[in-house]
Amino acid sequence: MGRNLFSFEGGEGSGKSTLILKVAEALRVKGIEVVLTREPGGCPIGQKVREILLDARNSEIVSRAELLLYAAGRAQHVEEVIVPALERGAVVLCDRYCDSTEAYQGYGRGLDLTLIRELNQIATGGIYPQTTFLLDLPPEIGLGRALSRVETASGKEGRFERESLRFHHRVRFGYWQLAAREPRRMFMIDARLSPEGVFEATMKKILGAMKVPRDRAV
Repeated sequence: MGRNLFSFEGGEGSGKSTLILKVAEALRVKGIEVVLTREPGGCPIGQKVREILLDARNSEIVSRAELLLYAAGRAQHVEEVIVPALERGAVVLCDRYCDSTEAYQGYGRGLDLTLIRELNQIATGGIYPQTTFLLDLPPEIGLGRALSRVETASGKEGRFERESLRFHHRVRFGYWQLAAREPRRMFMIDARLSPEGVFEATMKKILGAMKVPRDRAV
């Protein structure tokens, strides 16, 4: 387990990317070194993998190739970014990590869960989050937000936003299964709460996990 490695998970449009920016800012105000990263991506090679995986034009990618690309990008990301940051005592906030692969490629695509867990173990070298924040939101709500964002963005990302509603329901169910399996690590938050409510719940949990003195807590 990676001490001070925190991951943020959730379906499309759940608000995790906005939340992670706010958490990073709040921790930096306290004088804490924060490494803010994401998957896929997080490093130059990982970013190239991201461009392949999320490009809506790459609809021909088969599920097994998709899974292996995620594993390859993760292996590079962990070795190049996450491990060095943890070794020097920084707090790492990662927008998506292993749980996304299990939820999307396992429950969403229907690939073998045991295989996915073995690949995750290889790719991470056994470095798993201390706490994972799971922002839970009905896909009907999240997809509306995500598609609106994709349509107004200038980039090419949006391959997963264009998957069927049934696919996204399977992903959400997968996250529920993960939370039930690892309740001590997975901290589920109702993403329908106000942004302030989601932020406060997250900060309370993360500061407690880091054992930050009360007088430094928000």
